[in-house]
Amino acid sequence: MSWYTQLVSGVLFPLHERLKHHNTVRVRRDMERTQWLTAAELEQLQLQRLREFLVDIGRHVPYYRQLFAALDIKPDQITSLSGLQQLPLMGKPEIRANSESMKAESAVGLSRFNTGGSSGEPLIFFIGSERVSHDVAAKWRATRWWNVDIGDPEIVVWGSPIELGTQDRVRQLRDTLFRTRLLPAFEMSKTKLDDFVATIRKVKPAMLFGYPSALAHIAGHAEDSGIDLSGLGIRVAFVTSERLYDHQRERIERVFGCPVANGYGGRDAGFIAHQCPAGKMHITAEDIIVEIVDGDGRVLPPGESGEIVVTHMATRDFPFVRYRTGDIGVLSDSPCACGRGLPVMQEVQGRSTDFLMAQDGTLLHGLALIYILRDLPGIASFKITQESLDLTRVEIVRGDDYVIANEQAISDVFKKRLGQAVTVEFEYCDEIKPEKSGKFRYVVSKVT
Repeated sequence: MSWYTQLVSGVLFPLHERLKHHNTVRVRRDMERTQWLTAAELEQLQLQRLREFLVDIGRHVPYYRQLFAALDIKPDQITSLSGLQQLPLMGKPEIRANSESMKAESAVGLSRFNTGGSSGEPLIFFIGSERVSHDVAAKWRATRWWNVDIGDPEIVVWGSPIELGTQDRVRQLRDTLFRTRLLPAFEMSKTKLDDFVATIRKVKPAMLFGYPSALAHIAGHAEDSGIDLSGLGIRVAFVTSERLYDHQRERIERVFGCPVANGYGGRDAGFIAHQCPAGKMHITAEDIIVEIVDGDGRVLPPGESGEIVVTHMATRDFPFVRYRTGDIGVLSDSPCACGRGLPVMQEVQGRSTDFLMAQDGTLLHGLALIYILRDLPGIASFKITQESLDLTRVEIVRGDDYVIANEQAISDVFKKRLGQAVTVEFEYCDEIKPEKSGKFRYVVSKVT
């Protein structure tokens, strides 16, 4: 670690957090101790914190005070984590309908946030300083697993135009001091890609952070341009906020010459899980309880796929309790070779809208259709939109060796997977734009 990184990590960033009234440093230090507890010890810690959390919100949050009374729930008498299942699942509609009553009566200085609404359901919610401190601490801990720290040179490929517009002078000064360079992920023209590659070569960052699709796109552009980025000394590429596909991981690792560390979380649900160098994704168990549920809300055992439900125990000002993320995943009961007792997320399979419904009712992951498009020659980029059970639209950016016969090959596979009566329409364009957030989705299903 360089002297400057030590200065930022040990002095400047802690000062920054203290001025913001965050206890991030203490929380991170505690997490770096508790991560080595056994699985049984961590479960007991979770149970203790869950009881304290539920008792607190039962006293200070009107919505939960009324709910606990109506269901005759006594939080201080919960004796196991399964006691959480006495509470109903909470989705975006319930939060929207009860936003004011979900604020703690003791809450001060709440910050307003919103999700992007990529599923058509934007959500406005509120976060207090405790939640921010814990999420930042969890990310900081995971960063340090990879032998990088705050203050090491970093390039972040991220953000919507709105987010980038908030880059005021204070934030620019902070990013300069902390050696963070922000590149706008929502614009990926050839000129911009040339600039991104040039910036990466100039900065020689220790770490990259961004959407997997964006980093893979930059890597592909560098490779196509004959530019070698593997010798810059990049130690790790952190990716999050989208499903990480195997071909993206392989390309990023090959071009940038570093491992890829996958992370999972969100503005609403928090910093949920992150991959360690041994290869498994560890859940932030000190703060977060993860459940996997089926379509009827029943909790599933490790190894079975279902919707990811999150309880964030550092959200007392505006609680997220048994919150339905809309993501599909699988838990694991296998320990990690790294020795940490933190529970493991076996797989995050994507948004529920990343799955498609065949005409016979069969549920398919988007990969069932992605493979054919990815493997055909002459397809520079693509997007699949299932408009209905009867219509699927394919947007394609053609490369030099694209042939019109590709349409028949694609249609054959789509009809085999979705149903022979499905209509497959093709649209050709110069560019497939990401969402406003900068994220890119290969597959979107509008079928419930």
